[in-house]
Amino acid sequence: MNDMKTKIFLLLTLAITIIGCDKDDDPTEINVDGNYIGVFERAGNTSDVELSFNIGTWTGESVTEKFPALCNGNYSISGNVITFENACPWTAEFDWTLILSDDWNYNLNGNTLVLTKANGDIYTLTKQ
Repeated sequence: MNDMKTKIFLLLTLAITIIGCDKDDDPTEINVDGNYIGVFERAGNTSDVELSFNIGTWTGESVTEKFPALCNGNYSISGNVITFENACPWTAEFDWTLILSDDWNYNLNGNTLVLTKANGDIYTLTKQ
């Protein structure tokens, strides 16, 4: 009977250990927080930009007005995708696809952060 209790105890311990593992914590998730300067490019046209990331919020500026359209908002990271939410109001006289929003693939290699969007837009940024 003791042998059966030992087996049940071990099975319960194993089950609790497996259930208790939190798969939402991804220690490989990259922290992009910091200040970056670099270049935005669309279809061969470029502009110097600055972006800052701080615990889920972002701010940005572009040398060329509304190319890209940067202001501020929130961001979240899932895998290799950063999802931007823009918090600023915009006027209607320009291409709203230039507003930093939606999903962007990212790659952080050393101090270089590269953001790419499905339409071909790219930010190449260096952490300061």
